[in-house]
Amino acid sequence: MHVTRRRFLSNCLALGCSAANVAASSLPAEVTGRLVEPFPWRRFGNRLRSRFRDPRRHFVFEYYPWYASAPFRHWTQWDRVPPIDLAANTMPWLGAYDSRSRSVVERHARWIADSGVGVINVSWWGQGSFSDRAVPMIMDIMADHDIQVMFHLEPYSADRVSRFPEDVLYLLREYGERRRWDCFFFDERSDGTLGPVFKLFRTTLPEQIENCEGILEPVSDYVPDGEWRRHTDRLRDAVSGDFRRLTLLSDTWDAARVAASGLDGIAVYDPAETPNRWLDHAMVASRVGMLFSFAVNPGLDEISRRIVDPGTCYEPRPFLPRTDPLVWSRPEDRERARVLAEQRTEETLQLNLLLQLHPWLGNVDQGFFLAFITSFNEWHEGHQYEPMKDSSALTSAEQAIGYHNPVDGAYRLRQLSDLLGQL
Repeated sequence: MHVTRRRFLSNCLALGCSAANVAASSLPAEVTGRLVEPFPWRRFGNRLRSRFRDPRRHFVFEYYPWYASAPFRHWTQWDRVPPIDLAANTMPWLGAYDSRSRSVVERHARWIADSGVGVINVSWWGQGSFSDRAVPMIMDIMADHDIQVMFHLEPYSADRVSRFPEDVLYLLREYGERRRWDCFFFDERSDGTLGPVFKLFRTTLPEQIENCEGILEPVSDYVPDGEWRRHTDRLRDAVSGDFRRLTLLSDTWDAARVAASGLDGIAVYDPAETPNRWLDHAMVASRVGMLFSFAVNPGLDEISRRIVDPGTCYEPRPFLPRTDPLVWSRPEDRERARVLAEQRTEETLQLNLLLQLHPWLGNVDQGFFLAFITSFNEWHEGHQYEPMKDSSALTSAEQAIGYHNPVDGAYRLRQLSDLLGQL
């Protein structure tokens, strides 16, 4: 069915989204006057359960296994000096931890399981990489906590596209077949069919991009859509006898190019793409037969570079959701940031439910629902749900760094758990 934006919005009342308690700033003016409180969590929970056997398997934490402490790795980004001075605007509850530590991953698994999330999407940087070597232990522990694992293929090499089919086959063999599929994630569609899901980062890129001086520069890792298509077709041919479905999701909003590349849908993790544009993206994706998923997120609180070369185009990214300037040394401003993050989490979760379960959009026809949560522990960008220290627990040395920790460092995970519990 061809659906216009206005027709979708004007008929929202009759199709179960009338009670959406979505922030007025996130939707166009023609619909905000029709929103009714409170959001019908139970109704959407019933809808999820009527379509899927285990709704937990349809909520996925983005998970980053790239931290180390001996020597420090990733905590040192942009000239930070751990263990007190970290590449994060908030100090983690666990401090500058190591992703290879069994006790750390055990703690992560307990937090994730308790939140109601049933899957993690592991950032993967190629065969033999630091993240790849961390996977066996992570999967052992996640399996013990009934958490399944999928993979997010990062831009790990210049020839990544040509290696893509072999790398996916490697993941299926090493972390699926050889483990007897103990916790390898298979997405179950509403018709009962199963298949693996892989997310890809930096796929459909522009060939050139304009810099801050108005000069067009080539994008070094640009790959034509046809080249992606050639290799995604190779992969599908290789697994066609093993799985009824293989779902490949791209970190881009350009659904037409995703289709041309032989992928199945869009799933962008970046919280900078604000929810007021999600309806448009969902409608375009539906028109071209692509799946869509959006990032449940608390906004953005990214670290900034301390050393910037003169003449570069670098500008720090703003705090999101946008607000008046925050003075982080003031407790009341840190608590204001907490309230904004809570509002963004609720808004983005509601909109995922509203759009992905709407019968006029394409996901329902394809029996698909996946809500990616950005993120469990991407500390550099400040959208992690992994608990931080309470502000009162910061040492004097940590306080001197100027961390943004609120009074309750676990508020994000607790709120997410409460919201998912209502489903």
